Amino acid sequence: MNNEHRDGRTIIHASRIFCPASGVDGAGSIVINGKLIESVHVGAALQSSTRPLVTSYDRALKFPDGILLPGLIDLHAHPANSDSVFGVSPDKFMLTRGVTTVMSQGDAGAANIDEYVGRTINKSNARILLAINLSRVGESTSRGCFEELQDANVDECVAAVARHRNHVRAIAVNTSHHACGSTSPHKILQRGITAAEETGLPILYGMRRPEDWPLEEQLALLRPGDIVTYCFRREPHCIINDRQVLDCVRVARNRGILFDIGHGMGSFNFDVAESAISAGFAPDTISTDLQKNHRGATPQHDLPLVMAKLHAAGMPSTDIFAAVTSTPARLLNVESESGLLSPGRRADLLVLDQLPNQTLYDVTGQSRAGTLWAPRLTMLAGQIVPT
Repeated sequence: MNNEHRDGRTIIHASRIFCPASGVDGAGSIVINGKLIESVHVGAALQSSTRPLVTSYDRALKFPDGILLPGLIDLHAHPANSDSVFGVSPDKFMLTRGVTTVMSQGDAGAANIDEYVGRTINKSNARILLAINLSRVGESTSRGCFEELQDANVDECVAAVARHRNHVRAIAVNTSHHACGSTSPHKILQRGITAAEETGLPILYGMRRPEDWPLEEQLALLRPGDIVTYCFRREPHCIINDRQVLDCVRVARNRGILFDIGHGMGSFNFDVAESAISAGFAPDTISTDLQKNHRGATPQHDLPLVMAKLHAAGMPSTDIFAAVTSTPARLLNVESESGLLSPGRRADLLVLDQLPNQTLYDVTGQSRAGTLWAPRLTMLAGQIVPT
């Protein structure tokens, strides 16, 4: 994308403008002046900068059936231009799909974070954050990142965070059988907690199957602010039993543990999602776990698609939109940069088309009827992103 922004004013009309952080919700328009939002109009309400409201524009865009949101935030994906076995180009596969901010789940560790910052973070138009892998090698090899216990090096991880504090927002700790191999998951989580406490960062946690380690014991070790991902997975672990949320999972949430989707190739099940949502246990954040094996999927695996699946499972649209804008902005400490439509803020936004009567699938092939949300327009710093 060309980094030069378009001069002049653009007005965008949409059937619904929704911003959880500002409370805006309704049909209206938004005025963009250069890189910034100049004013937001919803019904009779007006949020405007101190500049006089203008009545002429260089460009007018109309979306009579569109939903206009702040640029989306994907809390768990694999943005990487190189050096990651799961990575995909964030500008090609995320930014063009409405995601203006994305956090990498463990693509880089202490041994390759410098290269990751140089080749992916600094070379991308999308805002890239990092949950640094506790493993020093990150996801740079096909083997499990914790198969060698010495790769879970707390001192190196803490030093790497100190070098790149402005980019790192969490410590990625995945205790799955694949990630750990024969290494004790107890030791991996304990080292992850030590690194998190020394850096003051939360853990982005991938659970172990309960026959190896009871979920109650795993969750009890996590701290308020830590984030459990893959929360609507059926196997090898599940937060639901007999359509009820496990007591230990509710206890964890009550203690301040957060829960994220992390859809991926195997971590979203409609039965689990519907049971949890109907029981009042919606996820805090919605994320794609987008990786290279999703390339070429039909429909394209992206954050709006995962949002649509949650809507089909019974989650209200207002909660869904918060889970991909204001909530992850708060958790990642980027509220001053992302997740808000307000005068004077950078014009990062998207418009979603609504395509009713679609068939949506979970990772096991189960289907539900629903409305597909598809990205129609993405704008970054006032400039339309080419699709």
